[in-house]
Amino acid sequence: MKKYYAEALGTFVLTFLGCGAAASLNCGEDAASVVGTAIAFGLAVVAMAYTIGGISGCHINPAITLGCLLDKRMSAKDACGYWVAQFIGGVIAGACLIGIYGCESGIGANGLGGVDGNAVCGLIVEIVLTALFVLVVLGTTSPKVGAGNFAGLAIGLSLILIHLVGIHFTGTSVNPARSFGPALFSANADALSSLWVFIVGPFIGAVVAVILWKLVGPCCCGKCEEE
Repeated sequence: MKKYYAEALGTFVLTFLGCGAAASLNCGEDAASVVGTAIAFGLAVVAMAYTIGGISGCHINPAITLGCLLDKRMSAKDACGYWVAQFIGGVIAGACLIGIYGCESGIGANGLGGVDGNAVCGLIVEIVLTALFVLVVLGTTSPKVGAGNFAGLAIGLSLILIHLVGIHFTGTSVNPARSFGPALFSANADALSSLWVFIVGPFIGAVVAVILWKLVGPCCCGKCEEE
C-alpha cells in the first residue's frame, strides 16, 4: 500500500505547488509568471522523484502510469491502484488550493482560452506535449539505456520546457490528475467543460509515446542493437 500512498502524496505535492505557483504568480499575465510556473512544476517533479522514486517510481501522473503499463513495466492491478491514488491526490490538492486562494483565482486550472476555445487544437497540443514528456520518462527510466539517478532531474527539466511551450495554449496539463482536482473547484466554467480534453489528450499522448519508444528504444531480444 505504501506505493499507492506515495503516489497520492506525490500528485498532491505536484498539483498543490505547481497550481499554487500559477495562482500566486497570476500565470499568463506576463512572461515572468509563465517561467515561474513552469519552473515550479518542474521542481516539484524533481523533489518528488528523489523523495518517493524509490517507493513507487514517482509516476504522479496517470499518463505516465499508462505508458509504463503499456510498456509492460507494471501490472494492471498496480496501474489501477496508481490511478486511484493519483486522482485522490489531485482532488485533495484542488480542495486545499480553493481554501487558500479562493475560487476567483482559478487555482491553476487548465482551459482552452489560449486556443480560442478550440477543443481539437487543445487536444492536439496535449497529445503532442504528453507524448514527448512520457517518451522522456520511458527513456530516462529504461533499465537498459536510462539515466539512472539523473532520471528525476531530466524528467523535471523536460516538464519545465513543456510548460514553457504549452502554458500559452492550454495552461499545460499533460497530467489528467493535475487537471481533474483544480477543475472540480475552479469557478471558471471552462475548466470543467473542457476537462475531457485534459484527460483524453494525455492518455492518447501516452499511447503515442509508447509507440515511439518501441521504435527507438532497445529491443528485448538484443538483436536490434546489431543492426
